[in-house]
Amino acid sequence: EVQLVESGGGLVQFGGSLRLSCEASGFTFDDYGLGWFRQAPGKEREGISCISSVDGATYYTDSVKGRFTISTDKKNTGYLQMNSLKPEDTAIYYCAATLTCGSSIILDYEYDYWGRGTQVTVSS
Repeated sequence: EVQLVESGGGLVQFGGSLRLSCEASGFTFDDYGLGWFRQAPGKEREGISCISSVDGATYYTDSVKGRFTISTDKKNTGYLQMNSLKPEDTAIYYCAATLTCGSSIILDYEYDYWGRGTQVTVSS
């Protein structure tokens, strides 16, 4: 059974940091790129970062560039280090696996497997 399980979310103050983890099972993790998405209340899901399985290249949407860092251990776990958090980063964060990660335009329909999400809340 394919599974992606996010963890590491929580409540943090403005300017703080969190590291999200995404543990994968049931498929060959290293064959897939990893993406992170988020969905704030009342808003559409937004792709914010991905890392390519081909060359390890990383991509970020403008709203998180310079503050967030995506990585994997190339075994079964992906990470999203989030620094300098702002209230507008408050959302449910999802990880997802894809065979396509090649630009900062991160589209959810290109992702095959999804986690259930973890809540991140940033207080002002």
